[in-house]
Amino acid sequence: MEDFHDYLEARRAEIEAALVAALPAPPECPASVASAMRYSVTAGGKRLRPILCLASAEAVGGDRTLAMPAACALEFIHTYSLIHDDLPAMDNDTMRRGRPTLHVVAGEGIAILAGDGLLTEAFALMAREPATADLVLAARKLRVIGVVAAAAGATGMVGGQALDLSASRPDRTDRPALLLAGEDLRMMHARKTGALIRAAAVAGVIMGGADDRFVQSIDAAAAELGLAFQIIDDVLDVEGVSASLGKTAGKDAAAGKATYAALYGIDGARRMATACLDRADGILREAGLGGTRLSEIGRWIVNRSH
Repeated sequence: MEDFHDYLEARRAEIEAALVAALPAPPECPASVASAMRYSVTAGGKRLRPILCLASAEAVGGDRTLAMPAACALEFIHTYSLIHDDLPAMDNDTMRRGRPTLHVVAGEGIAILAGDGLLTEAFALMAREPATADLVLAARKLRVIGVVAAAAGATGMVGGQALDLSASRPDRTDRPALLLAGEDLRMMHARKTGALIRAAAVAGVIMGGADDRFVQSIDAAAAELGLAFQIIDDVLDVEGVSASLGKTAGKDAAAGKATYAALYGIDGARRMATACLDRADGILREAGLGGTRLSEIGRWIVNRSH
C-alpha cells in the first residue's frame, strides 16, 4: 500500500488533469471568461474536497473514476467561492493560492462572471458525467447533484458566508470573537466551510454505491473533519505567514472576524481540532472504515501547516 504522501500526490495528479479537461474553452466559451476560470482553477491548492470525494468512494469499495466528475465539480464550486470571497465587497483580499486574486488581474466584472461560470458548470458536469444508460448510476448522480446543491446554496455555503459578513466588525479587532458565541460560530462554519466538505465525502460514498448506513457514518465523520479544518484555518491565520499560506495572513483579525483562535486561544483551538479528529475516527471505526484513507485525511487536516 502506497504511503499517504504518495497517495495524495497521485490523487492530486489525477484531479489536476481532470479539472483541466473539464474546464470550458473557446470558442464555445468567451476567451476572457475561459482564461479567468483557468487562472483560478489551476492555481493549485490542497484539493481537499475532491481528494475526500475520491477517498470516500474508495473507502466503501467503489470505483473512484465514477466519483471524479463530482470531485471536479466540488473543486469548481470551491474555487468559485474563493473568487467571490476575495472580492472587495466581501473579504477584499489581494492574494490567493500564492498569486494575485482574480479580480486584481482580470477586474471585478470578469471575476464575478468566472465565479458564476464555475458554479454553473459544476452542475452541468455532474449531470453530464459519467455518461450512462444505467438507471441505478443515473439515480446516484441525481442524488449527488441534490446533496451538492444544498451544500452550496443559501442553507449551506452561501448562508454561512452571509452570517460571516454580518458578524464581521473591523472596529472590534480587540475581541472580535465575542460577537459570536461558540455555538453560533460553529453553526456559521458548519454552513460556510463544513457543508461543502461534508458534501464531498457524501458524494463519494453515493457514487461508490454504498448503502445509507455508510452514507450517514461518513457524513457524520466529515462534519467533524470540516469543523477541524476551519479551526486549523483560524489558527494558521494567526500563526502562519502569507508565503506559506498562499493567502494574506492576519486578515481575520484585521477584519474583526469571529474565529476559534480569537475565542479559545491557539492552544484551546488546537485541542478542539484534535477532539474533532478523535470523534471522526471513532465514527469511522464503528462503521468498519477505520483502516481507510479517511482517517489519514483527518490527520492531514489537523497537522497541516498551510
